[in-house]
Amino acid sequence: MKFRKLILKKFNKPGPRYTSYPPATHFDENFSINNYITQVENSNFEEPSNISLYFHVPFCPQICHFCGCTTETGFTKPFIQRYVDAVISEVKNLSKYIDKSRLLTQIHWGGGTPNAISLSFIEQITNVVKDIFILSKDYEMAIECSPAHLDFSHIEHLKKIGFNRISLGVQDFDNKILDVINRRRPKHPIKDIVEKIKSEGFVGTNIDLIYGLPLQTPKSFQSCIETAIEVNPDRIVTFSYAHVPSVIPRQKILEKFDLPDSNQKAQMYDISFRLLTKAGYNAIGMDHFAKPDDEFSIALNQKKLHRNFQGYCTRLSTGQVYGFGASSISQLDSCYSQNTKNASKYIYDIKKYGLATFRGYVLTKQEKIIRDVINSLMCNYYLSFDEIALKYNTDVKKVKDIVNYSTDEFKDFLSLKLMKISNNEIEVFDEGRLVIRNIAMNFDPLMKTKIGTYSKTI
Repeated sequence: MKFRKLILKKFNKPGPRYTSYPPATHFDENFSINNYITQVENSNFEEPSNISLYFHVPFCPQICHFCGCTTETGFTKPFIQRYVDAVISEVKNLSKYIDKSRLLTQIHWGGGTPNAISLSFIEQITNVVKDIFILSKDYEMAIECSPAHLDFSHIEHLKKIGFNRISLGVQDFDNKILDVINRRRPKHPIKDIVEKIKSEGFVGTNIDLIYGLPLQTPKSFQSCIETAIEVNPDRIVTFSYAHVPSVIPRQKILEKFDLPDSNQKAQMYDISFRLLTKAGYNAIGMDHFAKPDDEFSIALNQKKLHRNFQGYCTRLSTGQVYGFGASSISQLDSCYSQNTKNASKYIYDIKKYGLATFRGYVLTKQEKIIRDVINSLMCNYYLSFDEIALKYNTDVKKVKDIVNYSTDEFKDFLSLKLMKISNNEIEVFDEGRLVIRNIAMNFDPLMKTKIGTYSKTI
């Protein structure tokens, strides 16, 4: 699959990533703690009913220049303990409003760098969670780890705590590139780390890579992908670096070095797609690759893949997502709620108010329909208007009216054979994956408001 330069020239423009709909730029700071509690109580009756928990650890020993995550440096052990105590309080306080007969199916730890703090802190929170909630037999407990802070003993400890999936933030195997982006080098060879994870009986291992970083070339990224294939994780993720220094000022540092242009980034995407699919991985969404027996591959084949702020998932296993810690986002069927971003302010709010809601958004039925339409395209490269209409007990014409559907908006995509439209179905072809955000934007009425600053789609 070779991406044509015409596609790059025509479609490379800013647009949402659609990890949520509406995007976080539309969250409302008038959304209060009481609003959130009401929505949490309502979520007990929403489907899927199972519980997913997200914990944010906003601490990093040093911050990578490319990073857009909410993270802080200069933390001390006593401060981390205060933060952990606040998270435990938040779990206890929020759980009062959650029907605890519902099964807990997924726990995800992100950051920051969760494994940069003592695992005893993570264990404290996990023990409280186990005391409060009922874990399903096939639960997933995943954690994002930096290889720079991961010893083999840590892997053993994580397994004892109850973790069964580890995601390794490798970014690139070239140490020169890691140095430029201010990222510490791995403590051990990645292949040895993955083999250790497998030997401890973890059900899955992810490797995260980024393309579009300084000093990267299509040739160097090919080498990176080949090394990742040799390491043989269950999933490989190839994120596109989003350069938005107007939003993330630290990224401006990277302009001192050679940043790949859109054409080079497209080549990198093409290389990763070809090599990984040839190696037996299935292409999942925009940037994930999973082995055929992985639950992502199964969900994609069934056209039931889903996506949230933590990445791709199966909707059934994810359920209602409750976020804890500074800046964490809860994703319920009918609302989004985000905590205050600063760790000190978060601790203060938990002590004073019990919760730390900073902003949020309650979805209308129309917005839920738009969300499902965009999600189906972004995740499954497929859309059935009939299925959406059936789910919401309405008719196809109404769904099309809500998303302002017009075939005229897709003439360019159709003429370039990036997608096809037949009856009430849309299918996006492999080459169209690169511009899936552009396709999705045509179903988004909010794009006419021009609210928010977004990265370019390619």
